[in-house]
Amino acid sequence: MQGKRVLLIVSGSVSAFKALELTRLLKRAGARVTPVLTAGGARFVTPHALQAIAGEAVHEDLWSLSGEADVGHIRLARLPDLVVVAPASADFLAKMAQGRADDLATTLLLATDKPVLVAPAMNWAMWAHSATRANMAVLAARGVRVIGPNEGAMAEAETGPGRLAEPAEMFAAIARLLDGPRPLAGRHVLVTSGPTHEPIDPVRFIANRSSGRQGHAIAGALAALGARVTLVSGPVAVPDPAGVAVVRVETARQMLVACEAALPADAAVCAAAVADWRTAREAGQKMKKVPGEAPPPLELALNPDILALLSAHAARPPLVVGFAAETENVVENAVAKRARKGCDWIVANDVSGDVMGGAENAVHLVSAAGVEDWPRMPKEQVAARLAARVAEHFA
Repeated sequence: MQGKRVLLIVSGSVSAFKALELTRLLKRAGARVTPVLTAGGARFVTPHALQAIAGEAVHEDLWSLSGEADVGHIRLARLPDLVVVAPASADFLAKMAQGRADDLATTLLLATDKPVLVAPAMNWAMWAHSATRANMAVLAARGVRVIGPNEGAMAEAETGPGRLAEPAEMFAAIARLLDGPRPLAGRHVLVTSGPTHEPIDPVRFIANRSSGRQGHAIAGALAALGARVTLVSGPVAVPDPAGVAVVRVETARQMLVACEAALPADAAVCAAAVADWRTAREAGQKMKKVPGEAPPPLELALNPDILALLSAHAARPPLVVGFAAETENVVENAVAKRARKGCDWIVANDVSGDVMGGAENAVHLVSAAGVEDWPRMPKEQVAARLAARVAEHFA
């Protein structure tokens, strides 16, 4: 999305705070975001916060003497590559369907000749109302694209469809609209992400600090390039990427079964931090601490090596990518791991700091051609860059 321009209209909804995170994701991907805040939207987010994240002036007033000195609403309407309304309240969607032009945001939508994407957000009863359904049908007939809404808890302690799509989902939808050609269309990519939990007893397990943020971002970036993505995920708290088939597992052995079931695939990206060991015997009951006695010994057994098994599989994907999380001798260990596992590429990173669970990563791409050192960048950009390299490989 480098250099693409997005006109982001924020209308009145308690979920308007998600527009700030969406703006951050777009900026990190290289897009320019021009924010437009309605009077209702300004009840939930301040223009100061939106402007600080977007790095551009927030537009609010159709009657601004300075902004309209050069018929600014027409200039703004012609400026972007895409217009996004997030959140789009029931009231704002009704105004769009009616062709109203009583404030800056609705006037821009009438004046623009660019694609429009709306992300509805409202109470479930408002979303289900026949008036809203009719308005959405009118907008769909005009070519307006829609992302969401999702189903879940509401601000008013009710549950149902009407939640604003998550920022990562909206970002993926925007990426698909802006990126044009989809070089991975027709390709199937298997991605693993997150940690595995290896049970010790019914209440304890062996795990690591992986958040799944990098693996999930990779799955979303591959989907944005047109790939059909199967994401096999360990237990994580990050949202599912949009347009991706997710298989949830807990243990390494379950992850292996899910990966083999997903084959054949054109590529496999093994970004999960799979536990190397599990307990040889899981206790059927909670292991009790007994005063005065030593802790019970834990006998460990090796888990299956998913990366090595996929690299040697009878249905081996033509491209197998592994990850190496190291705390020392990062590149040297990654080069050795690539040879040992039999994969095509290794993405190596130093996890001695705040990488696991953090927002940024600095990686080295190790392949038969040598080692590429990538600068530290947001994990979403690492994902986009890796997805682009996968697309180049198949080109």
